[in-house]
Amino acid sequence: METNHAIFSGSVPANYDRFMGPFLFEPYALDICSRIKTDGLTKVLETACGTGRVTKHLRETLPGAVEFIATDLNPGMIEIAKQVTNDKNTRFEPADAQELPYADNSFELVVCQFGFMFVPDKPKAFAEAYRVLKPGGCLLFNTWDKIENNLILSIAKNITDDFFSDNPPSFFKVPFSMHDTDELSRLVSDAGFSSHKISLVTCKGVSETAMAATKGMITGSPIYKEIIDKDPNAIEEILIRTEAAIVKLCGDHPATCDLNAFVTEAWK
Repeated sequence: METNHAIFSGSVPANYDRFMGPFLFEPYALDICSRIKTDGLTKVLETACGTGRVTKHLRETLPGAVEFIATDLNPGMIEIAKQVTNDKNTRFEPADAQELPYADNSFELVVCQFGFMFVPDKPKAFAEAYRVLKPGGCLLFNTWDKIENNLILSIAKNITDDFFSDNPPSFFKVPFSMHDTDELSRLVSDAGFSSHKISLVTCKGVSETAMAATKGMITGSPIYKEIIDKDPNAIEEILIRTEAAIVKLCGDHPATCDLNAFVTEAWK
């Protein structure tokens, strides 16, 4: 999964969790955990755990006896997830979703929140999730709907695109690249899953302030490095323009908008 768009390092993980976590990821963490049936679970894997938004709720959802392993490609993300979860029964390990270091038929449940979009070889990642699941096991994951259906994120993309009109940063294409339900169906079917269900889920995104949302999207993702590489002096102006546009369309104290994502449940 070695790509600049998958690498969250330096100050990015902390800004990602502080500013984007409550606004973008907490609502869907609660949704994804509400779908879990805990009967019969003995071993659960989370891939691309990020800063632990799902991890914390998963540990609270799962019976204490369930062995739970949370993984991510980025050590910086895992360190924050450990602090957020603060649970000695959760095992954190670095792992690439394309090459999971676990035996065949190891888990009854694999969970991934907003992670598959960053994987270069998606068929391989889905095949790996299938491989490590026991027969009858479930892969539960979500992916964003198109960016136009997630207003605050669309605002940030449009501002940065306009600022670098000749050669805009490419990061925003990645998180919103898996909104085609036919593609989602094909990926899980080709991996071998016997059945699946895809649901469009709308949540209310609430950011404490417009600037908090702005900082999350601009300084809490790999787009920050893209902007710095293009023009180190551009960050402040992009923050100002993005905040103003969010205030105009989504308010302030708090800033709110509807968020849209697809949740897929696939069974082996």
